[in-house]
Amino acid sequence: MHNHPEVVTFGETMGLLFPAGSKGIEYSPLLEQSFGGAESNLAIGLARLGHRVGWFGLLGSDPIGNIIEKRLRGEGVDVSRCKRASGSPTGLMLREAVAGKSSVYYYRKFSAASTMTPAHLDEAYLAGAKMLHVTGITTALSASCRETVLEAVRIAKRNGVKVCFDPNLRLKLWTIEEARETLLPIAQEADYFLPGLDELKLLYDTDDTDRIFENLHKLGCVCIVKGGEAETFVAHGGAVESVPFFPVERVVDTVGAGDGFCAGFLAGVLRGMSNVEAVRIGSLIGAMVVQVEGDWQGLPTWEQVEAVLGNKKHVER
Repeated sequence: MHNHPEVVTFGETMGLLFPAGSKGIEYSPLLEQSFGGAESNLAIGLARLGHRVGWFGLLGSDPIGNIIEKRLRGEGVDVSRCKRASGSPTGLMLREAVAGKSSVYYYRKFSAASTMTPAHLDEAYLAGAKMLHVTGITTALSASCRETVLEAVRIAKRNGVKVCFDPNLRLKLWTIEEARETLLPIAQEADYFLPGLDELKLLYDTDDTDRIFENLHKLGCVCIVKGGEAETFVAHGGAVESVPFFPVERVVDTVGAGDGFCAGFLAGVLRGMSNVEAVRIGSLIGAMVVQVEGDWQGLPTWEQVEAVLGNKKHVER
């Protein structure tokens, strides 16, 4: 049990293709290859920060699945519960940035991950963790995926494992009505709820921030609200605290910043920091991620985080 993951997460990780340069997909003769997924991004982030973390999901028996599993293992993520689905492919996404606007095209219908069921859960594996991290993306993939997330949360609750929930609202996958019906009940079961302010406006169907925070206080969990003007809010015990963003001189790519934030926050929690201190770590990592291209490539090590916090100068040679 000493080597058991502190945090366990699961979901869909997809292959990623994107133009090599500033051209759109239609006009680019070459596409670069990578992969991405909210849960696996978080897993890489936690592993780089020095924590034991496990990720699992269903991948296709194909080269893309091979790349994902091997790279996650190479990053120090435990993939021992990852499985392959014969007859179903690993999901794929294409991304482009044209005229300053980023667009993503998903090819994930009937993917291996969408066939996940509660039978794929290993209760002993989940029960041995300190934290289960789930996102709303998985619940939107299929009815069986939704039940898998709900069952994982039930397993965690009856075994005393804390639940961290990031709604990660994706309206390309389902309607807001469907999302509300599933995501809000999961938030009621969470110990840590990490929504964005824009997501809460949609989930609670209001732009009134006072009403939003009233609803959050009713949940009784620690709520970390991302996406304020230049701050993140910590709502807990009827009080709301504000944590300012870390300034960034140049934003290169915002993809994966939220996952990096979650990884940093959980690392802070696991290290015994206060909620505000943990949010500060999450904000710093989010700021570091947006300065590098890629979903997870900019995630830092704990030594790099300490260097920034300690204002250590970089020695080039």
